[in-house]
Amino acid sequence: MSRLQTAFEAIDKANAADPNLTGGQPDELLYGQRMTAEQELLYPDASEPLRIACRGQHIERWTLPRRDFPMDRPGYLAWRVEQGRRHAARVAGIMRDAGYSDEDIAQAEKMLMKQGIKRDAQVQALEDVACFTFIRWYMGPFAGTQEPEAMLRIVEKTARKMSATARARALREFDIPEPFAASFRD
Repeated sequence: MSRLQTAFEAIDKANAADPNLTGGQPDELLYGQRMTAEQELLYPDASEPLRIACRGQHIERWTLPRRDFPMDRPGYLAWRVEQGRRHAARVAGIMRDAGYSDEDIAQAEKMLMKQGIKRDAQVQALEDVACFTFIRWYMGPFAGTQEPEAMLRIVEKTARKMSATARARALREFDIPEPFAASFRD
């Protein structure tokens, strides 16, 4: 078995313990598989650290519930930062056990902690994959829980996180209605 397969299996095993289910599957296991599918479409020649970061983006996310932080914007941001740190540390351990170099591990950690969005191509690629995964699988159901104005702000923030190339591709691949589509145009 390759190092990549070993890492994927360890991430999947960890995420299979998620007690939250969608269609009978653990949520974070399904999310990791969806991230890999989007990565293969968007970045088929991705480095192994990027592939692993995509698969492990939400590793064991349920172990740190959002409700453990204040339910305001600063609390949300603190929760996101702590999740990134935890995901990076957990994936780093998996990569180390699979035989990856310190350099590869550091790359994956940087991606998972979102250090360098818009400046580092690998970090941006992970963000593009996450945004495509959200748009394809989660945005429709999520929209039903939000007021239209709030949803517009969420879509605008999502588009701002994406590269120009990914925004253009999203417009081609998804049926994004106006005024949401305006957020994806340069």
